[in-house]
Amino acid sequence: MKKVLISPSILTLDFSNIQTQCAKLQRDGADWIHLDVMDGIFVPNSTFDWQLVSQVKQAVTIPLDVHLMVVDPINVVDNYAKAGADIITFHMEAAKDVVATIKAIKKSSCKVGISIKPATPVAEIEPYLPLVDMVLVMSVEPGFGGQKFMPSAVERIAQIRALNPDILIQVDGGINTQTAPLVKKAGANVLVAGSAIVNTDNWEKAISNLR
Repeated sequence: MKKVLISPSILTLDFSNIQTQCAKLQRDGADWIHLDVMDGIFVPNSTFDWQLVSQVKQAVTIPLDVHLMVVDPINVVDNYAKAGADIITFHMEAAKDVVATIKAIKKSSCKVGISIKPATPVAEIEPYLPLVDMVLVMSVEPGFGGQKFMPSAVERIAQIRALNPDILIQVDGGINTQTAPLVKKAGANVLVAGSAIVNTDNWEKAISNLR
């Protein structure tokens, strides 16, 4: 299996000092930076838009991993690609046309991720696995940071890994030193973590411990 990558979520960082903090995450060993974009419609919370992505891009050289939790994601793909996204992940449940959304992301020269909520059966994304670079398994209900990990995610990760031995499988929600070994054993190789990293006194150690 591929090396386990750590993609810290910036959701709980101080956005007024975002460039300095993201540069520190890179120095402390982050492989990617995870940016959660919420519109307050698809999920009951709203965060930031492509302008913040552009700010982060100026501060780091590692890939920007943009997670779109928005309705009709195809409409904003170009904005985030131009802002500096390297990977754009969208929710299957939010897209009117999944294949068209995948094609739009590929056309923008970004890697493609597809995500499913905890209640969405894995079988629903199976037809799209050959078309994407990564699957994001939500191990909490999308919309808020700091939620408790749902153990059902472990079996879902294993199902996807059985379907495709080579695809990147990202997991997001409640990832810490207790849950990380469970999802890695099931086949996840990209871990998103927010509070387990940024709420500690030693980000480098926290990232290393998760890996």
